Amino acid sequence: MSSARLEEIRAAFLADLDQAGGDAALVEEVRISYAGKKSGLLNELTAILRELPNDEKRDYGQALNTLKKEIESKLAAAKKTAKPVVLSAKVKPGTQTKSASMTVDGPIDVTLPGTPVARGAQHPVHIVRHRIEEIFLRMGYDVEAGPEVEDDWHNFEALNIPPDHPARDDQDTFYLPGGLLLRTHTSPVQARVMERQQPPIRIIVPGRVYRRDSDLRHSPMFHQIEGLLVDEGITFGNLKATLETFLHALFSDTVDVRFRPSYFPFTEPSAEVDISCIFCGGDGCGVCSGSGWIEILGSGMVDPRVFDAVGIDSNRFTGFAFGLGIDRVAMLLYGISDLRQLFDGDQRLSGQFV
Repeated sequence: MSSARLEEIRAAFLADLDQAGGDAALVEEVRISYAGKKSGLLNELTAILRELPNDEKRDYGQALNTLKKEIESKLAAAKKTAKPVVLSAKVKPGTQTKSASMTVDGPIDVTLPGTPVARGAQHPVHIVRHRIEEIFLRMGYDVEAGPEVEDDWHNFEALNIPPDHPARDDQDTFYLPGGLLLRTHTSPVQARVMERQQPPIRIIVPGRVYRRDSDLRHSPMFHQIEGLLVDEGITFGNLKATLETFLHALFSDTVDVRFRPSYFPFTEPSAEVDISCIFCGGDGCGVCSGSGWIEILGSGMVDPRVFDAVGIDSNRFTGFAFGLGIDRVAMLLYGISDLRQLFDGDQRLSGQFV
């Protein structure tokens, strides 16, 4: 964000304030647009400051502070002199209005306040999903989608999940008539893409998934996003570099990232990925159970048997895959303690994201 851009915003503000013409209602709209606590442009400009390199923060911060003071000063002055615009027009009795199919029984006092219209808001899960998509789109990935009602082959068999794996139990999976099921992860889309397309493949797969689980941190329906990259010469080093770049862009350049050995049926080797706690900076707190680390996603190199199942030459191609819960990321970023708050439709939560 350059000083030239801030000057453009300053000019736009002055033009909007001038266009308000001393109308108190229009001046208030300008104030909300630029200095509103929830959705004002100054808040967005302040948020950019945290993402800038250290050598750019000082100049940008000084320019932004100057702009803030000018906007607040001019708004205060405009608010003192602004007056409500009173319309003298009256509607004759029996006249039908253009805005509604109703007949007016008498004169309308146009100075009365209108009916307020609530502003819509994006859901926090929706915000986080698009934020993750934007990061990977900049890294050259495509966004793929697939069916939520899956068959056993794509959900389990093609992903090297054995018949006796606990995930196949009907206590964990929603089974449907005809050998179908509600997908338990978004990985079946990866199998479908590899069946129809030869490498190179570079995709992310966001979407809803379903498991028989419900408590403070689990829901029968939740959101995941998985990634897959397949090409010649792909190594675990590529996986580490990709995930470190992603996690720094999603959270902060200051978070530390560590990989721990783990096990997943469809990757080998596999790793859990942690980030240093974004609340305590790694010192230890209640959120991270005193460890200083928060588990964030699972990852690994695609098992050759998965390639063999979908018709890709495992002797020629290698690849990596990873997956994380979008809801969990939303809880971390916005300090939401109960996962169920994301799904109960309470407008007191969504109203904070206007």
